[in-house]
Amino acid sequence: MTIPDSGCVMENGASCLPCTPEEEKKIVTDLRNESERNLKEGNLYFVISSSWFRKWERYVGIDGDENLIGNQSSDSRHINGASSVVAERPGPIDNSDIVENGSDSDGKGNDIQLRRMLIEGQDYVLVPQGVWEKLHGWYKGGPELPRKMILQGVYHKKFDVEVYPLCLKLVDSRDESQSTIWLSRKASLTELFQKVCALKGIEQDKVRIWDYFNKRKYAQLSVSNKTLEESNLQMDQDILLELVDGHQSSKIGMDSTGNDLALVSLEPSRSPLTIAGGPTLSNGHSGYRSNLYPGSSLGSGLTDMDDGFDACNSARKGEKGGLAGLQNLGNTCFMNSALQCLVHTPPLVEYFLKDCRAEINTDNPLGMHGELALAFGDLLRKLWSSGRTAIAPRVFKGKLARFAPQFSGYNQHDSQELLAFLLDGLHEDLNRVKQKPYIEMKDSDGRPDEEVAAECWKNHKARNDSVIVDVCQGQYKSTLVCPVCSKISITFDPFMYLSLPLPSTITRTMTVTVFYGDGSRLPMPFTVSVLKNGFCKDLLLALGTACGLKSDESLMLAEVYENKIYRYLEMPLEPLASIKDDEHIVAFRFQKKEIGKTRLVIFHRWQEKAELFGTPLVTYLVADQSSGADIEAAVSKVLSPFKKTSSAKAHVGKENGILLDGLDEECSCSDAQSVENAELEGTSCTDLSIPLRLTDDRVMNFNAFKKDTLFESGKIIGKLLRVVLDWTDKEQELYDSSYLKDIPEVYKAGLAAKKTRQEAISLSSCLDAFLIEEPLGPDDMWYCPRCKEHRQAIKKLDLWMLPEIIVFHLKRFTYGRYLKNKIDTFVNFPIHDLDLSKYVMSKDGQSYLYELYAISNHYGGLGGGHYTAYAKLIDENRWYHFDDSHVSAVNESDIKTSAAYLLFYKRVRSESKVEAGEASHSHSIS
Repeated sequence: MTIPDSGCVMENGASCLPCTPEEEKKIVTDLRNESERNLKEGNLYFVISSSWFRKWERYVGIDGDENLIGNQSSDSRHINGASSVVAERPGPIDNSDIVENGSDSDGKGNDIQLRRMLIEGQDYVLVPQGVWEKLHGWYKGGPELPRKMILQGVYHKKFDVEVYPLCLKLVDSRDESQSTIWLSRKASLTELFQKVCALKGIEQDKVRIWDYFNKRKYAQLSVSNKTLEESNLQMDQDILLELVDGHQSSKIGMDSTGNDLALVSLEPSRSPLTIAGGPTLSNGHSGYRSNLYPGSSLGSGLTDMDDGFDACNSARKGEKGGLAGLQNLGNTCFMNSALQCLVHTPPLVEYFLKDCRAEINTDNPLGMHGELALAFGDLLRKLWSSGRTAIAPRVFKGKLARFAPQFSGYNQHDSQELLAFLLDGLHEDLNRVKQKPYIEMKDSDGRPDEEVAAECWKNHKARNDSVIVDVCQGQYKSTLVCPVCSKISITFDPFMYLSLPLPSTITRTMTVTVFYGDGSRLPMPFTVSVLKNGFCKDLLLALGTACGLKSDESLMLAEVYENKIYRYLEMPLEPLASIKDDEHIVAFRFQKKEIGKTRLVIFHRWQEKAELFGTPLVTYLVADQSSGADIEAAVSKVLSPFKKTSSAKAHVGKENGILLDGLDEECSCSDAQSVENAELEGTSCTDLSIPLRLTDDRVMNFNAFKKDTLFESGKIIGKLLRVVLDWTDKEQELYDSSYLKDIPEVYKAGLAAKKTRQEAISLSSCLDAFLIEEPLGPDDMWYCPRCKEHRQAIKKLDLWMLPEIIVFHLKRFTYGRYLKNKIDTFVNFPIHDLDLSKYVMSKDGQSYLYELYAISNHYGGLGGGHYTAYAKLIDENRWYHFDDSHVSAVNESDIKTSAAYLLFYKRVRSESKVEAGEASHSHSIS
């Protein structure tokens, strides 16, 4: 809507406008910065719909670099570069698209819940309380959706806004009625009891509340300061309310509505069996577990019923183990997928099924006091003992939330990031080294690689010695070469997995219209083919070749949206995935010597309608001091190719309103000649007839200037001047403005070349891309000890030793400045006989033949999707599909898909080398 010139009440119901857009932006920015400086538990944040917040961002002129919410939407057009798009003032705050069952604009959000599976930055944003109060004061609307900041983690604490509080379903045992309770997962059991008693009107000493997960009594909850998270209560699970038998109360003997009922008190069922076959103690704890891990918090806190397992469901005689699924506890498929791959890793299965208590390191400051290893071992034993009964990994998830708060809550996460944490955490919890010695690393200094590698591995093992190191860690050689003094630095570093880039062979065609900053010729569109997952530098290189760019010239890319330059694509490593097919991309061609001078942006406006049209033009003012006359001359020069002359029309064709591609060099020369012909006919390029005015970054204010007005380059903010040409019908007769308006889209079916067929990528090509020599990035410079300066060194990786278990992480997710993207390219990987011998530099006599035994799959896009796993039962020589709690057999021929994300391989030993391997415990990587 348009802001009225006067009056305090607007048609949309918002309050009167006390601030300009610039003032609103400054107030919100200051409040946000103040909030960041004063983070503490209990701070209030408010959830706002992204669709409304983006409108406000565009209105106040916030672009992608200063985005206040700190998150980027996948739709870059609606966020990035917003300062260059004229936007109307938004109406009242509208959160109706993110709440369940619509919303009440006057609601306080107490009983209104967010829709599930929303993604921060894409669906909603979080703003501090002070920002909300200002926005709500300016715009009204709602409903209010307050959320508290909580402190997550034990050793690595972090602040987090609890967007989705814990939802518990209260089952009243009197009549099986259900009520919904919302509480913070950091709330205490005391608060839970208080809320239940207030809801039901019952005195606290007359109730009993059970953890009723999966409609089974797991544990009786007691009034204490223990949090709901520590009690392993999960999202949407049931809790059971019982009245204590023997008390007289107005509610006893009645259902939840006050009707008479017979009251029966239920006791928790306990199994006399344990997974280890030992006796059950009177408190319901397994004697095996209590003795195995004395003094551990896990050993003293678990019962046989935890995680949905009891011995009644244990593997029946003759039934294979390892076929139990994992229940999804709310977006935990990423965890289930990674866990299934790990618990089907043969050396880890063998290790954790044995008594490994002697290697639990409870004193390692880098570990989790052994709790992670204990929880993982307990879960692994249950999965290998429960037949096909699905396990609910509640205890394990609780430990994960404590020690890795980034995985707490109920958002989707990355299975590879979880795997990296688990392998590192298990290693530290099982590290046989109790006191890590200090070791000073030495430079290679020209010594033989074998000597340096052995020394580095010995130093690593002196501080890190665990089953994870024995089984999962390898060693690679890293070579850095200084580009200035040629100093060579060689190090040998351990690795736990290999993250392989995908050298995608998928290309896309892109049409970009090239404008000439010197006015030498008409704009011309060029269609080029580039890698779909390439960068802007690749597009610039292809465009430069197509348009015959000279060595002293340069191209500058920009997106045009709503007749304005929406954003400049000036980052060479900006992913091309951030450019959509329906966008309009232009390139401005300049002399390199002009770059750095004052940039002049020329907008076009219909004087009669007072609205912008066409593509802005860009040129440079070369002089350090320019006058108004110089600006007019520069504008006139850039406009000169658009003058309606017979020669120009004769050489540049149009068809159906679209500029034709493929103009040859002869045509280009003729266009340039047309400009000269125009000058010979008496129309000077400095004779500008269109009224010219200065404008601001929003193109909303216009000021006239005189020819003798001086503009000093050093005093121009950002070295950027903006002017507007006021077009009338008269100018339309002199200039052909269709070339400004009919800019083709990046890709349009039927006009651009067909996309090339997707080709499969081999795992070996991914390895080759990982090991290729490449320069370090400008943000990852290496300090050269000889030059005594940071240098952009050339880096080369080589594999030196490989472990018994090797994990390949296929880097399907790319993260750019404006966009996150997933690569769905199929990678062809071998299931049997993966021979890595040619990649290994060390000649240690080991076998480097590998066999696939597990895959973590990811289906769908970013911010959601679904994870599953394929795993092979080695003894059975058969593959199974693990989809959360569902487990099914699968043919080996069906496990190779484009969803493969993590590949798990185990070494295949020859008979002669098995005996050698058993003769000595390798502390290298076998």
